[in-house]
Formats: sequence, structure tokens, C-alpha cells
Amino acid sequence: MDKISVLIVDDHAVVRQGLRTFLELQEEMEVVGEAATGVEAVEQTRRLVPDVVLMDLMMPEMNGIEATRRIRAVSPSTQVIVLTSFGEDEQVFPSIKAGALGYLLKNVSPADLVKAIQAAHRGEAQLDPGVAKKLMDEFSAKERRSVPDDLTERELAVLRLIARGMSNREIATELVISEKTAKTHVSNILSKLHLADRTNAAIYALKAGIEQEE
Repeated sequence: MDKISVLIVDDHAVVRQGLRTFLELQEEMEVVGEAATGVEAVEQTRRLVPDVVLMDLMMPEMNGIEATRRIRAVSPSTQVIVLTSFGEDEQVFPSIKAGALGYLLKNVSPADLVKAIQAAHRGEAQLDPGVAKKLMDEFSAKERRSVPDDLTERELAVLRLIARGMSNREIATELVISEKTAKTHVSNILSKLHLADRTNAAIYALKAGIEQEE
């Protein structure tokens, strides 16, 4: 089985070492490099073409948002997970717009970090629950988007689970449907909402207040 190749980007050596030590214990993952600046991250990505980049935001020379944008340009197959101490939406939205597939805080549990890397490798988004809740709480009713009438009840249910950070497999289990059917529902939702990926779908759901509905 091919391992998931990971590039660690953080300007603190102790953080990089801690992440490397943990990830190298995972049989299905391989740390292929480290970078201390955004510039180094782009150069390393161009040379190594990792599957996943763990990206800090606040770094010298080039911040993580700009580095994410450039990484996605030079290596479209590489997925970026922001791993930061900042949970404010002024950091979240630019990161996602730049192409980050996931957004996690550095206090994420080891198990959830592994889950996020696995999800990113599958092309699935992962939002830190605290970040998602904060975004949801900060959207007032007047800012909420209306939900298109052509979304079916089942698609709304799937969208609600996307907002909770669930993968296709988890959605399938939750709704007692096949993983293939869940994937089809996700594709239909993205098409109907004119969204590029699951991360934007999750944020759409938060803005619309869908995640709160039962």
C-alpha cells in the first residue's frame, strides 16, 4: 500500500519535530520533508509533490495563506491542511479561498489529525469543530443565505453532515445508504450550489443555518 506523503510547514522547529515524530509512527504515512517558511514550502512542494501539506499560517518571508495559493498552483494534486493557533474567520475564509481543504487548530487530537490527513488524501474536507461552531455562531439571521428549493430533503441531510465534517463513508453509515450514493448526493449538492468543494459546502451550510437544523 502506498503511503500518504506529508510535508510539514511551520516556523518552529519543535512543532515540526513533534509532528514528524507522531506521523512517522503511522504506518500509512510518510513525512517527506519540512519547511520553516512559506517560500520553502512552495519550493519543497514543487520538488517533492507531497500528497498533503500541513500548513502553519504565521511564518516569515511568506505567510501560509499565500503559500497555500502558490502550492495549489504548482501542484494541484497536493492538498493543504491549515494547522494553526488561529481560529478567527478572517483567517479561515482567506485560507479556504486560497485552496486549503482543511482547517484545524494546533490543539487537535492526534486521532483527529490522522483522520484529517486521511480525509484530505481522499479529497474530503475537514473543519475544526470549534472553528465551525464559531463561524456558525457569528452569522446573524440577516446574513444567512436561503437554501435553493431544488435541494431534496436527503440532500439537505447530507449537507448538514458535511457541515459536521463527516466523510462520505461516515455519511453513508449515518443515513444507512451506500458510500457510492453518498458520493452522488455530495456531487449533486456541489453542482446545485455552484460550489467547488466540500469545505465551501460546509461553510455554506453554516451560513444558511442548516447545521443547526434537525
